[in-house]
Amino acid sequence: MSEKLEQVALQDIVEQTVTGLGYELVEIDRSAGGLLRITIDLPWVSGTQAGAEQYVTVEDCEKVTRQLQFALEVDEIEYKRLEVSSPGIDRPLRTEKDFERFAGSVIDIVLKAPMGSAAAGQVSANRKRFRGTLESAVAQGAGRWQIVWSEEPEVKPGARVSKKRPPAPVQALGFTLDELREARLAPIVDFKGRSAKNADRTA
Repeated sequence: MSEKLEQVALQDIVEQTVTGLGYELVEIDRSAGGLLRITIDLPWVSGTQAGAEQYVTVEDCEKVTRQLQFALEVDEIEYKRLEVSSPGIDRPLRTEKDFERFAGSVIDIVLKAPMGSAAAGQVSANRKRFRGTLESAVAQGAGRWQIVWSEEPEVKPGARVSKKRPPAPVQALGFTLDELREARLAPIVDFKGRSAKNADRTA
């Protein structure tokens, strides 16, 4: 089996197995060393309140691992080690449902092409990487999203910041999923406890 066909077969087998067990397939990562890493999540229902979601457990990962080992052996997919885990604090976002689920969260995006002009000329024309709060932009058209952020000027060490200094202007960048090379939850750690949106969810 060619590498391309094997990759397609792997995608189909893993997705059918994971969804068949009642989970959502988030990501497949196959390393050169033979490690096959599968990331799963519990299906999300639109309208679920923040903080009301359940999370993947170690038992869930073990159940999926056992079933995948059997399915991959039957279809003769080669790998050296299989690892099944839940999404971490930098969970990838790929589908419209992912973006709907994590609206209001801080995310990192990488554009396929620079879109500086889309941010009202306030950013470098060559910039592709952005971090901001994800918001729906339905008013701009179907399937459109935006991130909103403000960039405070860098303060030199030891310098005092005046309380009268005006806040940095709020900036916004609109986009569609087709314009993204990558999108992930921003890996922001809350040492006071779990964040309602960007909590570490690794089993």
